[in-house]
Amino acid sequence: MWRSASLILEQQEQNKANGLSRMEETGDVIQRPPTSVTSDWLAQAKAAVPNANLDDVPSKYHAPPPDALSFSVIDEFNNWRSNPELAEAVAAIKALTAVIKRSQATTMMELEIELKKASDSLKAWDETSISLSAGCDLFTRYVTRTSALEYEDFSAGKSRLIERGERFGEISFKARKTIAMLGQDFLQDGSTILVHGFSRVVLALLRMAASNGKHFSVVCTEGRPDNRGIEMSKELVGVGVPIKLILDSAVAYTMEKIDMVLFGADGVVESGGIINMIGTYQVALVAHNMNKPVYVAAESYKFARLYPLDQRDMSPVPCKNIKFEVPVPKSVEVESSARDYTPPQYLTLLFTDLGVLTPSAVSDELIQLYL
Repeated sequence: MWRSASLILEQQEQNKANGLSRMEETGDVIQRPPTSVTSDWLAQAKAAVPNANLDDVPSKYHAPPPDALSFSVIDEFNNWRSNPELAEAVAAIKALTAVIKRSQATTMMELEIELKKASDSLKAWDETSISLSAGCDLFTRYVTRTSALEYEDFSAGKSRLIERGERFGEISFKARKTIAMLGQDFLQDGSTILVHGFSRVVLALLRMAASNGKHFSVVCTEGRPDNRGIEMSKELVGVGVPIKLILDSAVAYTMEKIDMVLFGADGVVESGGIINMIGTYQVALVAHNMNKPVYVAAESYKFARLYPLDQRDMSPVPCKNIKFEVPVPKSVEVESSARDYTPPQYLTLLFTDLGVLTPSAVSDELIQLYL
């Protein structure tokens, strides 16, 4: 099965080398991304972030010396996750690379099975995390994507897997800087930007734009029930731009003064829509109705093979610690969904480390990433 899938992939890559891809013909990609997660992607990441060293992951978070008997992929994952600047999916990628390094397997098939078990363990650790699941799937797909591994010496093949795993982790670690570099050009001087909830990649984009001399102001929703918008506003104070905090229910009231909306995303799905914190959908609806552009900043390791048809067609994720100012009668049902789905027709562009994409181009990218 593995060899067959890999040979198909190699044939697809050869076909693409001989002609234009479907996205180039249709013009769906604003800035042409690489056709697959290869060394070309690494080159793009380096080019998009001047003077960036893709080896500068903080050394204090490097894995301890190998000890196969005591090794736990979950413990390794939590070790990397202790870095607040490291996304959950990137921590998973680092942990899976460590699995390959410490593996006692003697054949490529054994190693592949071990890697899959570790990936499944990480995905089971938090079944509600879209980026964690997508990151594990993409990593496994990327490091085992060629049939050549089956024909070379096992030690050489294992070294090749480790090299690919480290490269994938480096690229993913730099994704936010790449996105910030690409997205900042869409922020106009004097503009007012509405953000909803807390997003590290949105924060990185706004920081880079401000550091490069862009003048803009930011309106943050409060982001109930966990007040993530208030957290975002605190972080933005250090950016040195004017900040206004509004009630979630004041989005429509405020929208006429907004020039653009900028979201992060928990996940980007096959339709080109996004799954994000609750309230994202209604903000996008208001913006679309008032002809305001809606941009999404999201790392490619959040691209997931999901196709929700409506708000209920997702795994339920309840909000925690919903508090009201007055007691709520026990007979009253409280809606506790923590996230919602925003269809692609309400989004303008997605800023990703694969390039700046229209929502319709996302499905093409998913095909390239996963097949």
